[in-house]
Formats: sequence, structure tokens, C-alpha cells
Amino acid sequence: MYAASREALSGTRATLAETISAAGGDAATAAEQIGSDLFAVVGFLDSERSLRTAFGDVSAPVDVRQGLARQLFGSQIGAGSLAVVVEAVGRDWSNNSDLLSGLELLGRESYLKSASETGALDTVEEELFLLGRKVASNPNLEVALADKSRSAKARQELLASLTTGKVSTVTEALAVQAIGRLSDEKPADVFDALSNLAAGQRDRLVAKVRASVDLTGSQVEALTATLTRIYNQPIVTHVVVDEDLLSGMVIKIGDEVIDGSGAGRLATIRKSLG
Repeated sequence: MYAASREALSGTRATLAETISAAGGDAATAAEQIGSDLFAVVGFLDSERSLRTAFGDVSAPVDVRQGLARQLFGSQIGAGSLAVVVEAVGRDWSNNSDLLSGLELLGRESYLKSASETGALDTVEEELFLLGRKVASNPNLEVALADKSRSAKARQELLASLTTGKVSTVTEALAVQAIGRLSDEKPADVFDALSNLAAGQRDRLVAKVRASVDLTGSQVEALTATLTRIYNQPIVTHVVVDEDLLSGMVIKIGDEVIDGSGAGRLATIRKSLG
């Protein structure tokens, strides 16, 4: 996002935080409802180009844009959700796409806030990570979920058939919505990004570890402690077994990859001989 959109997002996020905080003991319910409503607004605007243009027209008076939002959504979404949408459309975004992306991100953050309020944030984070690994290990499933020749609804229904009753409602809502708005990303990468977003709610980094053998609980704890010292930031570690590594492990944190696997060393040797 450009500076204008980042500022618009920041201002709208503040309104979101105030709205959820005002719900007091019902914060979890309020946050989940706002998340659902924002996803619905984004879905509606995805199909209405003229309205996207109207809301993103920074030359139009703020009260006109906000009045249009109240007229369209006032009876369709909750009061708290409407306050967030009205704030968003009253801000000056760099482009229409950033407005929708901003509302989508705030919808995701709302759902994660709901999970945090109920003590389920760690569960959601892990479920999203495991969902990403499951999809990445099944090429046919990943192709089906990313197939743009199928409608968004059909792809969402396919994913829902795999997740309903098997993951938390927050995890399912986040994953299903994301599949419906895929652009050029791989589904597994999107689920990983959502898992990272969940970790970010607690200012933690995510270490994605592929190991040649399963690690014991004490080994995971030791690895996590080491990475925490190295990065000087809380780390959450997710481990999957990948026998193709031959030995050792590959650790990915953000864009940084630490390859200590046998396969990685062999690749380095082959490259040096090449």
C-alpha cells in the first residue's frame, strides 16, 4: 500500500478497535460479527464496480461517500460494522483495490480478535498452518481450490466440505473467505499468510520447520528458545516431517530460509561442482 492507503487503514483500524472495545464483555461476539459483516461488504463490492469507484473517488465529498455507505449497508450490517465501513469510505485510499484490501484485512483482524478474546488464537494459528500444509501436500486439491474456471462459491464449498466440523469457526471463516478472493496466490501460501497474521496479533514470528524426522517436544522447545534468542522476538514453531530432506531440517522465518538439511547440502555440493 502507498502512504495514503496506509494512513487510511490505520485510521479505520483505530475505529475498529474502539468499536470492539465498546462492546465490553461481548467483545468476542462483536468482533466476530464485524468480521463477518466486513467480509460480506467486500464480497458485495467485488461484484459492483460502479460502487467501488464511487467509494474510492477521493474527489467526491466525504459526507457523500459516507452517506452512500449508510444508505446501502445501514440495514444490512450491525451498527459497529457500519461505523467501520463509514470510517473506511470517508478516508482517502490510494485506489479502490486498497480500500477493499483494507476492509478485508480488518475483517480478518476482527475474527482473530474474537479468537483472542476467547483464548482460541493459538488454536486458529495452528489450524491455519496445518491447513496450508495439508493443501500443499495434495496437488490435486490445491489446483482445484485455485481453479479460476470454477466459481468462487464452488471453490469455497469445496474447502468448507473439508473444514466444517474439523476446525474452529474462526479458522473456517478466514480460510473460506480467502479462497473466494484468490488472485494469483497459491492456496497454501494464503493459509500460511493467515497463520502468520494470527501470530502477528501477539507480536510473534512464525518459524516453519521442515524436518527429516519428527521432533520431540523437548527438541521443539529447544529450537524455539534458540530462534527466540537469535531473532530477539517471541517465536512460534510449526514442524512438519519431510522425508525428502534426507537429514536435518529447513527453517523458514518470513523471507529468510535456513537450510540445514542433507538435501540442501547435496544441492550446494552439486552447484559447486557444476
